[in-house]
This record gives sequence, C-alpha cells and structure tokens, in this order.
Amino acid sequence: MDSPWLVVGLGNPGPGYAATRHNVGQMVLDELAERGRLTFKTHKTNATVAEGRIAPGGPRYILAKPNTFMNVSGGPVAQLLRFYSLEPSQLIVVQDELDIPFDTLKLKFGGGHGGHNGVRDVISAIGTGDFTRVRVGVGRPPGAQAAADHVLKGFSSTERKTLPILVSDAADAVEQIASDGITAAQLRFHTAR
Repeated sequence: MDSPWLVVGLGNPGPGYAATRHNVGQMVLDELAERGRLTFKTHKTNATVAEGRIAPGGPRYILAKPNTFMNVSGGPVAQLLRFYSLEPSQLIVVQDELDIPFDTLKLKFGGGHGGHNGVRDVISAIGTGDFTRVRVGVGRPPGAQAAADHVLKGFSSTERKTLPILVSDAADAVEQIASDGITAAQLRFHTAR
C-alpha cells in the first residue's frame, strides 16, 4: 500500500514568526521539503502543501503548514485529512515542546495535548488524539519569563549553533517513523546522544 503520510508542521504564519521557537515544526517541514526538492504551494485547505517522495522509492508525503495561527491549527488539519481521505493514524504532527529540554526529541503516538494549544486544537478538530507527534524540545523559559513570550522569541545565539542539527534530527525522525514505524524511531531518538 502506497498511502501517503500527512506531516503537519505547527507554527504561526508570516515572516515575523518564522524564526521563533513556536515555529520549529515548520522549520522541520522546510528541511524535509529541501531533501525531497519539494515545493510548497497554496492549497484550498487553508494550508501550504508540498507533495512527493523525499527519497526515491520511499514513502509518499504530504507536507503541510497551516496558514492559521498555532492555537487554531485544527481546522486545516481536519480539512487536509478529509481532502486526502486519510486516517488520523497517517498523521504526524511536528511541534515545539516547552517541557523537553532544547536539542531533545520525544516521539509518541496518541495521548493528550500536554498543554500545547496547537495540539489541543488538532485533537478537538479531528476528534481523536490517535496520531503521531514529533515533539521538538525548546526548553522552559529562564527565570520568571512567561511561557507564551518564550515560544514567540527567537533562539539564543548559542541555540542557533545547534538548531540546524536539531531540525535535521527531527526530519530524520519523521522519515524513520514513515518507513520503519514509531517504535524503531523511538529506539533511535530517545537514546541519549
């Protein structure tokens, strides 16, 4: 069966948010598109979409970035699933995660939203939490800084040195989930580096 994977990178639209912690999911999609020489195009589901294979003979992907703000990501995700006739089990959501240290990945299938408003809206819109998440650690804010302010800021100069490796690792995780399953990907990426 050659059914595609829908990979959604959560984030906020517009250049002002592009380099923020909240948009790391979309950075991962840009990396995947670059690997497969795929081009994002406007789609009627209120998202920009790139379709194709990243590796010859590999799984087919629908890479999607909702055009909505993070907290209302669910509508476009539900529309994409309907448009492509896919089940939630064929969905991989790539998201930022405050509760994971920067430069760390956690992969999981199912469960709740863990306080992430974008994931909360996706679960609400599609009626289930039974999809895969690639959680990209952005760490907790220092001191008394509010979490909302932290995720809407850019990465520190120290973090920016490591960010390309983190984004590449997250893209590798998406590819491994699609080709080998989540358990194999967890064994690889949950091991300390």
